[in-house]
Amino acid sequence: MNEALYIAATGMHMQQKNVDTIANNLANVNTPTFKKGKVSFEDLVYRDLNAANLTTAENSRIWQGSGVALSSISKSFTAGELKSTDQVMDFAISGEGFFEVVSNDASPAYSRGGTFTIDKDGFLANGDGHALKPSIHIGTDINDFKVLPDGRVMVKRRDQANLVEAGRVELARFADVNGMVALGGNLYKSSEKSGEPIYGRPGEEGLGTIAQGFLESSNVKLIDEMVGLMVAKRAYESSVKVIQAADELLAMSNNLRK
Repeated sequence: MNEALYIAATGMHMQQKNVDTIANNLANVNTPTFKKGKVSFEDLVYRDLNAANLTTAENSRIWQGSGVALSSISKSFTAGELKSTDQVMDFAISGEGFFEVVSNDASPAYSRGGTFTIDKDGFLANGDGHALKPSIHIGTDINDFKVLPDGRVMVKRRDQANLVEAGRVELARFADVNGMVALGGNLYKSSEKSGEPIYGRPGEEGLGTIAQGFLESSNVKLIDEMVGLMVAKRAYESSVKVIQAADELLAMSNNLRK
């Protein structure tokens, strides 16, 4: 088999993965708290073409690579711009940290914020109904509701004259946020690479503060993604040219006459 055909095919396949990731980034450019994906590649195993010749000096050996493979598709957790919405149920984190919520399988999941709600039992939950942890009971008979930058949740019920503290939001941070696993719905879970969550109060121990009435924008930059798309297209075209050249060489070999 012509090695050039296989090597170029791996390049085309990986650039398609790259384009798919860029397409997903562009599709979510207006999704609040979305974190862009980035593709990392690695070269495949190298073969020693002189392995049978044991007398060949080490510095004169010929090594041939086998193409390219996907190393990882990770998330970039750089912060997006905070945009004011003037909606009391919109929360964002200014700085480092994640909200902890209860996922569908009752395991902990982590979010950078978004539009929250009050569930049927009166507890604070995210827009998909996942309850916030630790649980904070707001109730359904409130006239006013505020979340202070330090995480204190203040409510005023109909039978009260002043705001009273209903609970305090905690944030979680991780040793390596790039190791977190995306679950969809702007939720993430921890992994061995990210480490266990470290909890704390907003504004303390390096954690960010909570901004009520704000949403964190996507961290996708259109210019960067369009440049990446052009680079991926050129790389794909180069692999196609290699396959065409290898095919022409094979055709020339097949057409040789004695």
